[in-house]
Amino acid sequence: MQFIIGSKQTTKMVEQGKAVLVYVAQDTDPRMKDDIVRLCTTAGVPISWVDTMKGLGETCGIEVGAAMAAVVPEIE
Repeated sequence: MQFIIGSKQTTKMVEQGKAVLVYVAQDTDPRMKDDIVRLCTTAGVPISWVDTMKGLGETCGIEVGAAMAAVVPEIE
C-alpha cells in the first residue's frame, strides 16, 4: 500500500475508485473536510481520523502537515 497525499490527489483517487482508505486530519479546513467526507460516503470508502495535519504528515513520512491522504494499492 502507498499514501497519496493532498486534498486534490486524495479526491482524485476516491473519484477513480482507487482509494481503499482515506485519512483526514481533524484540524483541516471544514469545507475541505465536508467535501471529502461526502465523497467518501458516496463512494463507500472508509475514513480514518487523525488529530492534526502535522500528525498525518508524520504518518505519511513527510515533514510538513497534510490535510488528507488516500491509501491505494501499490501500482505494479
